[in-house]
Formats: sequence, C-alpha cells, structure tokens
Amino acid sequence: MGFFNNIFTSQPNTPKESFPWKELRLMDQLQAIVNDSKDRSQVIFKHSTSCGISRMVLRQFESQNKELEGSVDFYFLDIFANRPLSNELASIFGVRHESPQLLCIKKGSVIFHASHGAINDIPLEKYR
Repeated sequence: MGFFNNIFTSQPNTPKESFPWKELRLMDQLQAIVNDSKDRSQVIFKHSTSCGISRMVLRQFESQNKELEGSVDFYFLDIFANRPLSNELASIFGVRHESPQLLCIKKGSVIFHASHGAINDIPLEKYR
C-alpha cells in the first residue's frame, strides 16, 4: 500500500507558496474582485482538496502560468472550507459550480470559465 499511498498523497492539497495566490475566504472580497477587474484580469481557481484531479490540474496550472505574476490577480478558493462563497460566486457570475474550476473576470464579468482538464488548455496570457 505504501506505493499507492505515495502516488496519491505525495503532492499537498494546498497551493504552492511560490505562486502568487491570494486566498479567497470572505464574501467582501467578491466586490473587490469585481472592482479590480476594471483595471486587470482577476482569475479564481476553485479547488477541491479531496480530489486528485483537482490537485493535478492545480499543479499544472501553477507551472504554466507563473510568468503572468504581476499582470493578473490570482485567487485560490478551497471549496470545502468555503462552500457558501463558492455558491455565491456561481450566483453572482451566473456560472454553474464545478471543481476544479477556473473563472477569469474582466470589467466585472466572467469572460471565460473552464473546469477539469480544460483549465490548462486556456491560453491565459491572452486575457491579461
């Protein structure tokens, strides 16, 4: 069992500290995200800490988008710790909840969203 345990638990369920994540935990942050999206793109990654697929997509996303630091604001939402906030996101932006899920907000609206493996197919640099 040690082999399988290492495969499925060797990566942490949390985002990398070296990636420029802002933790999304408060309802008040949603209005700030909408306001800040007038000047630059706001990206929200909704992550399920109990899902191996979500963990894999998160790691790929972090490695593919590190160079966008400073030109995009990145928010990380742990959906288990903050499910009401995840539901509020779905309500405000009219995007059905999925996990993992990525939302890109510009000028107060979601300009695209993706879930699961499709998250890493998005050329995020186009949406700065």
